[in-house]
Formats: sequence, C-alpha cells, structure tokens
Amino acid sequence: MSAFVDWIATFAAAIFPGFGGDGVPSYNGYAEGDYVYAAPAAAGRIAQLDAVEGMQVHKGDLLFRLENSQQVAALNAAKANAAVAQANLENLSTGSRLPEIDVIRATLDQARADQTLAASTLARTQQLRASGAVSQAKVDVDQASYDSATAHVAQLEAQLKVAELPARNAQRVAAEASHTAALAQEAGAQSALSDRTVDAPVGGLVDKVYYDLGEVAGAGAPVVAILPPNALKALFFVPEPDRAQIKLGEVFNVSCTGCASGITAKVTRMASSPQYTPPIIYSREERARLVFRVEARVNNAQGLLPGQPLTLSAKP
Repeated sequence: MSAFVDWIATFAAAIFPGFGGDGVPSYNGYAEGDYVYAAPAAAGRIAQLDAVEGMQVHKGDLLFRLENSQQVAALNAAKANAAVAQANLENLSTGSRLPEIDVIRATLDQARADQTLAASTLARTQQLRASGAVSQAKVDVDQASYDSATAHVAQLEAQLKVAELPARNAQRVAAEASHTAALAQEAGAQSALSDRTVDAPVGGLVDKVYYDLGEVAGAGAPVVAILPPNALKALFFVPEPDRAQIKLGEVFNVSCTGCASGITAKVTRMASSPQYTPPIIYSREERARLVFRVEARVNNAQGLLPGQPLTLSAKP
C-alpha cells in the first residue's frame, strides 16, 4: 500500500508542478532575449562593417555604413540650389545692386548739370531776343533743349527710385517660397546621407550580424542584432488550474544547470489564450495538458544566455 501511495505521488508530481515535496510550485521554461535590431532606412551595399558577433558596443558606436556616393552628389546639388534661392531672395529684398544705383545717380547728376546749362542758355537767349539780337527760332531751339533736359532729369529720378525699392510683394513671396523649398530639399538630402551610416541605438552584446561586407541590405532589413544588458526574459508555461494564482509583478526564483544562485524573474505578461504543446515540454502527459504562456523579466542574469532551459519556482 505504501509503495502504491509513493507511486501516485511521483506520478502526480510529474504531471502537476509543485505537487508534494515542500509544496512550492515550479514550472519549466527557457530564456529569451529582447533584441534590438539595427537596420538601414534605405537599401544599399554595405561599404563598411564594424560590428562583430560577440563584441560589446556602446550607444552611438558605428555598426556599419552603406555606399553613399549618390547621396553626397544629391546633397551638393541641393546646397547649390539653396544658395541660388538665397541670392535671388536677397536681390529681390534689397533692390538693385549698389554699383547699379551709383551709375544711375551719376547719370542723374550729369542730367541736372545739363538742365542747369540749358536753363541758363534759354534765359540768355530770351534776353537777346528782347533786344532783337537773335531770332525767335533760336529761342525755340533753346527752349526745346531745356525741356528735353528737364524730362531727362525726371526720367532718371524715377529710375533711381525704382532701383532703390525692393521687389513687389508677390515676387518676394515667390522667392521666399523657392528658398524654403530649397532648404527643405537640402535637409532631406542631408538626412538621406546621414541614414547611410548606422550607429548602435543601444549598448550591449552584438549577438548576430546578418550580412557580410559588400552585400546589399534591404530597407528595414536587420543587419545587426544587439542584446542589451538586462534584456533577458523567462518564458514558462503554467497549467490552467495554477493560472489564477499567478499575478502580474509576482517574482519567481530561477534555476538552471550551471546557473548561479540569486537569479529571479518578475512576471510582466500572461497570455489570455491557452496552448497545448509548449515547445520546452516533451512528455506525453505534459503535451496533453492545457497551459498558458507567461513572460517574466529576468533580474541578475549572471551569465544566463538566450535559449537556456529554466525552472521557475514560486517564492514561498
């Protein structure tokens, strides 16, 4: 009878974790890493690859660089367009160039001098006409010369005012819009060039490099996988009768072959849908049971590696 009871206890312990012994439930599972993947924003051939599997990297370290000759050319063209737009805007905002205005002013001074001379000549001719020394025709010629000089002065004065004025508002608005568009094009080209260099988004262990130097990486395709510190989680499977007893935030002791003591895991997620065949459990009895997948963040990993089988025991 005693042997039969012992057999029943052994069988129950194999099927129901935590049955018998000290009564502390334990569950089978394995370690999994929350990797951070570094990928290019656009496709390109890998021209430089500094990441090596197994190396430690810090945030901001260079991982790889894509060929960027096209992006450099596009940026230079965008800068040139922005410079042209800037010059056009400044020209329309300030009016004509100073040397052009100086030429108009000098011409105006000459025209005013000619006007003064024409006025003096006309006055003298009119006096001589009064004394009968010159004909009326001479008076008419000098009057025409004075009128022409006066009109020339008026024309140059108006031309000077136009040269000193900025462009009309509509022209300036168009120039400002062109300048803004050119700056946006330059910023886009600069961003495209910067995207050809990919730095480590986080510090950690380079776990996997998926491409070799010279290969073409697709847009958004991971090139380097990084495992940050404290990024391990324990995945284990809880029988349906035990699920209601486990709460988010509950802490479990973690043990495994060759692992140090003191490793714990805090429950962060519990699946709402059950499954029948968890990948870590192989016995026929266990496969037949209804279980729920649970995730727990591992603390004090102390050399624990992704994929390592684990046993999680509830703290008494």
